[in-house]
Amino acid sequence: MENVKNSPDNSNRELRISRLLRAPRELVWQVFTQPEHIVNWWGPNGFTNTIQTMQVRPGGVWDLTMHGPDGTDYKNKSVYREIVQPERIVYEHISGPKFIATIELLAEGENTRLNWHMLFESAEELEQVIKVFKADEGLKQNAEKLADYVNRQPVIVERLLNAPAARVWLAITQKSEMKNWYFDLAEFRAEPGFVFEFTGGADPGIQYVHICEITEVIAEKKLTYSWRYKGYAGISYVSFELFPQGGKTLLRLTHTGIDSFPADNGDFAKHNFIMGWNQIINTSLPGYLE
Repeated sequence: MENVKNSPDNSNRELRISRLLRAPRELVWQVFTQPEHIVNWWGPNGFTNTIQTMQVRPGGVWDLTMHGPDGTDYKNKSVYREIVQPERIVYEHISGPKFIATIELLAEGENTRLNWHMLFESAEELEQVIKVFKADEGLKQNAEKLADYVNRQPVIVERLLNAPAARVWLAITQKSEMKNWYFDLAEFRAEPGFVFEFTGGADPGIQYVHICEITEVIAEKKLTYSWRYKGYAGISYVSFELFPQGGKTLLRLTHTGIDSFPADNGDFAKHNFIMGWNQIINTSLPGYLE
């Protein structure tokens, strides 16, 4: 799914990598452009980062210090040349070694095709950074770290509901109401420690037993429960948070830990959770409440 190579089209001045990321383009864009994200995954294996400035706009400056595993600091300064949200980022690395990086994000269904290109000033410059800094291997490791990071990001869905928080709370905690927009549960009580089960799946021929345990309840504010599958490894957590806004309520759904489920089972792919929760929170629940 990936390839790193020198291209003869620019006199061996460039490195390229292409990788399919199992995440929507909007999420990949965020982890490339928000310092609170990029600080966690940028650089080769073993490196950490300190970001002094990150102005993601044409002409904006990105000042970054990379800390090597041996404690050596590497100061980097770049200037953004082109920003096309959520498709394209071009920046010029103006501290040595000098190069122009182009990052393309192409939507492929619920996934994202990452095309990462680095153009150096000369073939000699590229040869030197490969010899001294192992830039080709570093680029590959950086893409691997990015893929791992986006896989670990939670699914977050928000919806402003035309109903007060007390009404929304009843809808997400009362069994008689939940069956109208969520799942028809045998029993449900909004109490820490309460365990409930239900069966479901996108394919009618393949159904999964969901086992959930309520872990946190703050009346009319927050409901959290664990979410796992009978017979499968992994555990995740689902939270419903309510934020009153006048007579309306902002509901934020957060599902963490999805990456703990078996990666070789396509039914547990993140894009399936994204589609499912968007259907539930943006269509089923407001359809019932409003």
